[in-house]
Amino acid sequence: MSNFCLLFVPLLISPVILLDLPNMTSIKLLATDFEVYGRVQGVFFRKYTQQEATKLGLKGWCMNTSSGTVKGVIEGDVNKVADMKRWLQTTGSPQSRIDKAEFTNERQINSFTYDSFKIKR
Repeated sequence: MSNFCLLFVPLLISPVILLDLPNMTSIKLLATDFEVYGRVQGVFFRKYTQQEATKLGLKGWCMNTSSGTVKGVIEGDVNKVADMKRWLQTTGSPQSRIDKAEFTNERQINSFTYDSFKIKR
């Protein structure tokens, strides 16, 4: 008798799992370009940016520019991208001084473009 129940349990559970799958696709991914102005070169800003992005589960890249800024792209969960934007505007590396951070080309994405967060040189 117990074998009979075991055969039907997976059949009863499977439809519930299938019904939950559409909810998983409702997670929104966002991407945005950024550029940070101030004292952001020579102060490990890119290294700290990579660490913070990785901690938040974000993907993308950052690099120094010839005009003394740091620019890049961040991709990830909408709330985590918002956390990273705040970090880029207010925190940065310990020795940095952030004058302003600009975010452009913000867009919803269906999947990640990058596999991690890298420092470009």
